[in-house]
Amino acid sequence: MGTPAAPPTSAASEAWLLMSRLLRENRGPFFAACAEERLSPPQVMALQLLEPAIPTPMSDLAGLMHCDNSNVTGIVDRLEARGLVTRRPATHDRRIKHLLVTDEGAAVRARLVAQLSEPPEPLLRLSTAEQRQLRDLLRKALG
Repeated sequence: MGTPAAPPTSAASEAWLLMSRLLRENRGPFFAACAEERLSPPQVMALQLLEPAIPTPMSDLAGLMHCDNSNVTGIVDRLEARGLVTRRPATHDRRIKHLLVTDEGAAVRARLVAQLSEPPEPLLRLSTAEQRQLRDLLRKALG
């Protein structure tokens, strides 16, 4: 067996480990939503990151997803085949492809956002005041 993990060295380290555990232990609804919509996790992530009615360059989506442009191409190919997004050349530079969420894509995205914004049971155990405090702290941390 390996050496036991060292305890966190700071409150920030412990908070980060606890947030990671919360996400890891409550990822079931995410995978259920993916299966329900017949989309892969990267496709769901991409659809969540694309704002309906706002053209997004494919390279920007790759940056938001922290992956290569070539990976995004495959993800977008499958979203486009499902009729959830379209690609259009940018007016100022035809080499740049903008992604637009279709009406069907916006409907799927809205269902996903609604389903995935449901808090997991551990957060529901917190009082309303504690939930607000956690929200406010996370907002502050995220700037």
